[in-house]
Amino acid sequence: MADKIQIKLVKSVIGRKPEQRATVRSLGLRKISSVTVKEATPAVLGMVAAVSHLVEVTPYEGSKEKK
Repeated sequence: MADKIQIKLVKSVIGRKPEQRATVRSLGLRKISSVTVKEATPAVLGMVAAVSHLVEVTPYEGSKEKK
């Protein structure tokens, strides 16, 4: 199972290029401070890199079971 990452939109997409807006939208982010959890696949990591100035990425720890 691939690692998961948490992606948070920290800057607005107003005034950004349509490609960047589409990338943010395809990551599942709508409003500032919205958060989504995705698998850390090469495709997702590439999208995050394209809009790295708009998002904040952290490792997702919620999927690990506590014993």
